[in-house]
Amino acid sequence: MPNRLAQQEHRRQVATLLSLSAALIASLAFSEYLTRSSLGVAAFWPANALLAAGLITLGGSKRVALGAVFVAAHLTVDLMVGDGLARAALYTTVDTLEAVAIWGLCRRFWGGPPRIRTLRSLALLPAFTTPVAAIAALLCAGVLTLSSGEPFLRNLLDWCLRGALGQAVALPATLVLLDAEHRRSFQRSWREQLSMMFGVGAITLLCAHPASGAPPFLIFPMALLAAYRLGARGAALASLIVAAIALPVAMSGASPRFNAILGPTAQARTIQIFILVLFYTCLAAGLALAQQDRLKRLLLRREQLTRAARARALAATDAKTEFLATMSHEIRTPLNSVLGFAQLLAARDDLPPDARRQINLIDSAGAALLTVVDDILDFSRVEAGLIELLPQPTSAAALLRDTVAIMAPEARAKGLALKLDIIDPVEALHDLDADRLRQVLINLLNNAVKFTDEGRIDARLIVEAGDVEDRLRFEIIDTGVGIELDKQALLFQRFARADSSMSRLHGGAGLGLAICRALVDVMGGRIGVDSVPGRGSCFWIELTAPTVEPLVVAERPKAATPGAARILIVDDHPINLEIGVALLTLVGCEVDVAENGQQAVDKAAAGDYDMILMDIHMPRMDGLQATRAIKALVGPSSRTPIIAMSADALPRQVERCYAAGMVDHIAKPVQREVLYAKVERWLNPPPQADARD
Repeated sequence: MPNRLAQQEHRRQVATLLSLSAALIASLAFSEYLTRSSLGVAAFWPANALLAAGLITLGGSKRVALGAVFVAAHLTVDLMVGDGLARAALYTTVDTLEAVAIWGLCRRFWGGPPRIRTLRSLALLPAFTTPVAAIAALLCAGVLTLSSGEPFLRNLLDWCLRGALGQAVALPATLVLLDAEHRRSFQRSWREQLSMMFGVGAITLLCAHPASGAPPFLIFPMALLAAYRLGARGAALASLIVAAIALPVAMSGASPRFNAILGPTAQARTIQIFILVLFYTCLAAGLALAQQDRLKRLLLRREQLTRAARARALAATDAKTEFLATMSHEIRTPLNSVLGFAQLLAARDDLPPDARRQINLIDSAGAALLTVVDDILDFSRVEAGLIELLPQPTSAAALLRDTVAIMAPEARAKGLALKLDIIDPVEALHDLDADRLRQVLINLLNNAVKFTDEGRIDARLIVEAGDVEDRLRFEIIDTGVGIELDKQALLFQRFARADSSMSRLHGGAGLGLAICRALVDVMGGRIGVDSVPGRGSCFWIELTAPTVEPLVVAERPKAATPGAARILIVDDHPINLEIGVALLTLVGCEVDVAENGQQAVDKAAAGDYDMILMDIHMPRMDGLQATRAIKALVGPSSRTPIIAMSADALPRQVERCYAAGMVDHIAKPVQREVLYAKVERWLNPPPQADARD
């Protein structure tokens, strides 16, 4: 790769050298033969600018070669037009020094080739070149006056205009034509480019022709059109074409359009000013358009990068979700066996006390692991924005009282006093999501019990009446280890732990408080902590909620008991089947089993089941396909409620179950109380039961 790039650069340099050499020879002949005044000074001299551009852009031996071409061609052309050897040597020396001086200034100021890409850079370049051209004119005019007695002021003015115009027009034009950035912009077909240049040349000939009455300003629209279509390169080429046509015609005296009535000198000055104004007007327009084009391409590039970054982010999110789903499934599947058999053993009456204690320890450890898995799933729902509140008339005092009752056995087991304090002058129902608020309070109370070894825990509710909404403040106060001030801000971040050693001692994934904050944020409230190390902590929640009237609920017919049901369990794992059969048999259900989706479809078509509990991942036909097939059956079997019983518990996995036609979802590991509640609900559902309630 480096060798290929070096070869490409070498070829580019050689092509530039050959192009500049040809342009130098042509410009010297053009200036000396076609634009020379009566004093022997050309009206337009681009050769110095071409040499300066070559010195700026070329390197090493190629720079020396271009200089040699310039000196040889300059001396040759000067001698051919009748200049003596001394005069030719003077002109060549002064012009060479002028180009070298401009090269040195550009290297010192820009550190490389000036990039003519903005109006500022276009204005800076003549600010450097014009003083150099003036100094060269002063040197040449002084030598000619001293050696030949020629008029100093006229020579000075002619030489200064000749050099300044050449540098101000030809140098930026050449740098624009050599700039790869301008070549990449405004890429048009060769046919259009030639048409534009032909149009500029034709209108210039028309305006310069003595028999035509066309005014010179008609050149401007065509040159600006070239700049509009071809950018800065079009403006540069158009200006050079105008100079190449108008100057020889005007200097020959054939055209009356450029102050010919005042004589050839005034005519030369007029055409010089005209070309300068035309060039900078068109090039400024071309640069503005090129800048706009660059901005468009930059925006397009950034949009492409943004789309690529978004695609990578979505792919990373999908990969993370897929990994989370896989890990959740792989953890839940064996955990279903652990907790399932622990629950079955705990239900036996013939266990000795030490065995029952050990079974309870297994069940507690499994429940703790399940809590970690559920925390991860809850946090994934929060990150995906899938947390939806279901507010309903709720008694905040009753909610806190029930939550304390749930946590009281754990507090008593550690010898802690758990006190309840309610200050509620309103004594009304509030519009709250009771389940989500209970989840937050249980998490805070669980942390208080976990990190308090002795003393007490106070659960407090303070309700302050408001004009529109009441202010509810829940406080969980403990006498535990406390939290240092600099670590309190970390508590509500995911996977954050205030004390690694304490976390290792008490366990936890570091997600509970992060989930609490996310839930409270969704509720529109605030959560925080006040703590003193060694003296305890106070976690608080502040919510605002309006008071509401209690719902009038129609009396629901009593659901059939699980014992009256005939249920089909579909699972490819024998242990899961054994646990499901045992749990449902305990409450008197008649249970049948199927080991894959195809068996489930066949048995559903032939049998008369009150309910089907369906696993998702199975051979031959998975649970989603089996559900669709059962729903497509003819007869009452198609209306049998199908409940997913799977380790797929992520939000989008549950959504797929509902989309396939299932009415509910039970996440593995199966909790006995949850299983019984779901079965009882769907044996005799209320009218228009919503599977997502």
